[in-house]
Amino acid sequence: MSHREPEKYLYDMLSSCEFLLEFTLSRTVTDYIEDRAFRSAVERELQIIGEALVQLDKVKPETARQIPDYLNIIGFRHILVHGYDSLNPTTVWNIIETKLESLKTKIQSLLRKC
Repeated sequence: MSHREPEKYLYDMLSSCEFLLEFTLSRTVTDYIEDRAFRSAVERELQIIGEALVQLDKVKPETARQIPDYLNIIGFRHILVHGYDSLNPTTVWNIIETKLESLKTKIQSLLRKC
């Protein structure tokens, strides 16, 4: 494994967090529910965050484990991919509104240490 891979996964997660925070800024859960393209984009970026964390955990688990709720993030990625039919829109929107900013901040902190 390359030394740069852990940083790549952190950058991928950061990029998705930043995109989602900007993309959802003036939107609502109703937009998420009613706009298929918007919903698809949001879910894709959340999947990227989860998958990058899965890969980070494989190559540098001590870094992945510094991310709060890392197992929940990975588990949510699995729900997005495999349990799409049971996905609760309110849960997704709650993540957007209450978790992404702190995740972004933590990832930025980890990247400064690399």
